[in-house]
Amino acid sequence: MAKKYRVHLSAEEREELLQLIAARDGKNRQVKRAYALLAADENSDKKWTDQKIKQAYGLSIAGLERLRERLVLEGFKVALFGKKREVHKEKLFTGEVEAKLIALRCSDPPQGYNRWTLRLLADQMVSLEYVEHMSHWSVAEILKKTRLSPGRSKVG
Repeated sequence: MAKKYRVHLSAEEREELLQLIAARDGKNRQVKRAYALLAADENSDKKWTDQKIKQAYGLSIAGLERLRERLVLEGFKVALFGKKREVHKEKLFTGEVEAKLIALRCSDPPQGYNRWTLRLLADQMVSLEYVEHMSHWSVAEILKKTRLSPGRSKVG
């Protein structure tokens, strides 16, 4: 199968890869990538096949293809070091929601119930339209921070 993405490293990039290899431990992920990129470079004397690179450096064929693709599409630095992870997990439950949950927990349970359960608290928060949806696990996590288990008697 013909390679879709081909590696053509500049002299500066090759030099940077060689410096990285010399400065780091051979088990490091970036060092493995550096070796693989040098071996896959079509401008060098090596020009190894994918199978030979796989055997020599412990990469899968698919992993090597992804490495070449990242080099071509996203650049040298991204291929070598990877992307910065941009995980911005938005906080679903604000302090106001937490306060309402705690106030609800401290109140008397609904008619027909002896005490609050996690599911009952979650359902009540939704029915009172404090939140659109809430799982009993979320209730447990919030109450865990405040040391208010659903089975304890009233605090205060």
